[in-house]
Amino acid sequence: MKKKVLRDIDIKAKKVLVRVDFSVPLDRQTLAITDDTRIQAALPTIKYLIQEGARIILCSHLGRPEGKVVEKLRMAPVASRLSQILGTPVRTAKDCIGPEVEAAIDELSSGEVLILENLSFHPEEQRNAPEFAKALARLAEVYVSDAFGVAHRAYASTVGVTKYLPSVAGFLLEKEVDTLTGALDSPTPPCVAIVGGTKVRDKIGLLENVMRKVDSLLVGGGMGFAFLKASEYNLGSSPAPEGEIGVAQRLIERSAEMGVHLLLPVDVVVAKSFDPEAKSRVVTVGEVPLTWQIMDIGPKTVTIFAAKLRKAKTIIWNGSLGVFEFPRFRSGTTAIVELLAKLEATKVIAGGSIAEAIEALGLTDKMTHVSTGGGAALRLFEGIPLPAVEALSDK
Repeated sequence: MKKKVLRDIDIKAKKVLVRVDFSVPLDRQTLAITDDTRIQAALPTIKYLIQEGARIILCSHLGRPEGKVVEKLRMAPVASRLSQILGTPVRTAKDCIGPEVEAAIDELSSGEVLILENLSFHPEEQRNAPEFAKALARLAEVYVSDAFGVAHRAYASTVGVTKYLPSVAGFLLEKEVDTLTGALDSPTPPCVAIVGGTKVRDKIGLLENVMRKVDSLLVGGGMGFAFLKASEYNLGSSPAPEGEIGVAQRLIERSAEMGVHLLLPVDVVVAKSFDPEAKSRVVTVGEVPLTWQIMDIGPKTVTIFAAKLRKAKTIIWNGSLGVFEFPRFRSGTTAIVELLAKLEATKVIAGGSIAEAIEALGLTDKMTHVSTGGGAALRLFEGIPLPAVEALSDK
């Protein structure tokens, strides 16, 4: 990483403001945390700061309060869970800026941790308002950016604050950037990319950039509709906007010019309606009934994709291959995840829905790296710099 990292500076006994991504899922009724993956991911940075005797000020958003105080989105449950994990008290602040917060920070001893209240209770956060950024900066002597999940956002707490404090990357941010860029920029060949998800238009940049770096590209999920339509297959009622079909056609032509082996589904699981209990069956691509729609890749496609993946030394994956939120239509994605878990290859998962699928299957530890940020990972794979990284101090 070309930016300064936490280990590059002296933080002993200093007040250190750490931007983390603790926007964890909460049970609607009990407000209990249902998945603490994001908290666990930040532990290397937090534990290092404790070990070095820093006075640690954590800040994060939680949910989408849209600039208003929402009682159900306070940071108290997060502080409680972090305290359990660390085995030490974690304090909470009543706000994230202001004299009362500054006084609470002054009371911190070396190695103690305090979590500020939800940053998104203030509309100035997402607007990157200078006064709000200055108010955050007044809380500390050093700023650490460790929230990869929002590294593609130019917020006051991710970009604005860096204008007023020495600013470095935390260990999670460093790992994410180095692993994701390394997998695409210098992969061990053969390199295979799997791209799923929904719309082609959302991933044009990713597809164009990936094609320059990989040997094979496997396309599934809603992404595949436009590619199949461009290849003149009948898709029934599966959505494939005309504008996306043209883009897909250009990408098909480009893959041929670049010598990239593009694999599309040869069979699919179709359903009578977009419903978790809809009547379904497997058909060959091009034989989708007029009013039915594609919900997953079929078994023959899984076999073909698997044969290509078994030969790969580097595998990059973004987006599920079917409607994973419906249990009946997750077989294709599940089969590929379970295959990857057995392969001896570098396996980098670019966050989002496929990361959630891998977590649900309990196979996260079988992957080389599962990103904590879908949008940020997508930006990196598109070759677009991340604002929160660019704002940090250079080495």
